[in-house]
Amino acid sequence: MTNQDQQPDLAAKVARLQIEHRDLDAAIVALAATATPDLLQIARLKKRKLRLKDEIKTVQDMMIPDIIA
Repeated sequence: MTNQDQQPDLAAKVARLQIEHRDLDAAIVALAATATPDLLQIARLKKRKLRLKDEIKTVQDMMIPDIIA
């Protein structure tokens, strides 16, 4: 499977990860807005969000073709 063949799969994966990243952001905001926010849960969600951001960047880097200079 060539890089061109993987492009649609990788683009779909990035889209899914970005949706999950936005959902986590909304969940963090909602938890923080409660009367007694669960700080441990918020911290866990923030860590998950950072891992997703890293994974999105990794997949996006895979989509860029290697150029031999």
